[in-house]
Amino acid sequence: MYDILTMDISKKVTHTPCYVVDKGLLVRNLEVLDKVQRESGCEIIMALKGFAMFSVFPIIKKYLKGTAASSLDEARLGFEKFGPEVHIYAPAYKKEEFPEILKYVSHVNFNSFAQFELFRNAISSRRKKIECGLRINPEHSEVKVKLYDPCAPGSRLGIRHKDFKGHDLEGITGLHFHNLCELNSDSLARTLAAVERNFGKYIERMKWVNFGGGHHITRKDYDLGLLTRLVKDFRKKYGVKVYLEPGEAIALNTGFLVATVLDVIDRGVDIAILDTSAAAHMPDVLEMPYRPGIIGAGEPGKYSHTYRLGGMSCLAGDVIGDYSFPEPLKPGDRLVFTDMAHYTMVKNNTFNGMRLPSIMLYDPATGKVKVVKKFGYSDYKNRLS
Repeated sequence: MYDILTMDISKKVTHTPCYVVDKGLLVRNLEVLDKVQRESGCEIIMALKGFAMFSVFPIIKKYLKGTAASSLDEARLGFEKFGPEVHIYAPAYKKEEFPEILKYVSHVNFNSFAQFELFRNAISSRRKKIECGLRINPEHSEVKVKLYDPCAPGSRLGIRHKDFKGHDLEGITGLHFHNLCELNSDSLARTLAAVERNFGKYIERMKWVNFGGGHHITRKDYDLGLLTRLVKDFRKKYGVKVYLEPGEAIALNTGFLVATVLDVIDRGVDIAILDTSAAAHMPDVLEMPYRPGIIGAGEPGKYSHTYRLGGMSCLAGDVIGDYSFPEPLKPGDRLVFTDMAHYTMVKNNTFNGMRLPSIMLYDPATGKVKVVKKFGYSDYKNRLS
């Protein structure tokens, strides 16, 4: 599938580096998510922290119910570009920002009882009805990398079971938990067992429960049947509305980063310098870390010519990885990195004054690539003083 789609894309883009989101692949993911909604009765909202390409929000709105935000600006973007259902959660809220946050949100999730008490009067005094929830910590870990485990010992995210003692839940209508990252529904099954064991008596008093994100629903091997059963059983047992808020699953395998080879050098290993950067344009490559796929390339040694792919920045570790190719690389060759929609545009940066990759949309119905946004000097300058 990728070889057919993206070899054509690499020739059609006018310049690099650029992110290209495939409209057809995005719709395919949304249809999967919509099937889950229809069969399980849950509502799926889009986590903007994972994907916030608002030029495609009109497409996503046909399938999903709203957005999940983690900050004032995400909440405003969700409200202005997607619609009125905006759920927000943050480890803490700033007093000076909270009145504006309330203009945009429908649901506010708090990380502590102290934060709820601090802001409950501001919420109750508003004419618009705003639902209040608490983020709970199931104290059950499924994520292996500690950096991404919200339930790691000492985590600041979520209220533990023992911290509920002595607190009044008046004004709280929902609970929210999030402890997954790129995981299958078996991880959710084990998590729900811990949630029910620790918080079941509180769930019975709620109107809704948010199962958070990290559900890799649109991955080929994801067990959709188990997810559907888990949600249906939970809804039936407690009589609550269930929300899921994936970000990555919406854009999974829908986007690409097209880059150009600028130079090929020998430093004991053959190195190709690209017009992109792991540090600036795909930071999760270093942060996770992980090795992105490239169309037509393989593991070192699979093909005749192996290269280390390096970025343009001055960071010594700005290395994407080692790959092999059937033919030697030369300046001007274009490489297409796969799965480059989620956690790229929302996390990239202008380190070293590097320009951000342009954002483009590919429509398989027409075979055309449209430039949505091109960045320049002002985008770098305006971030600074």
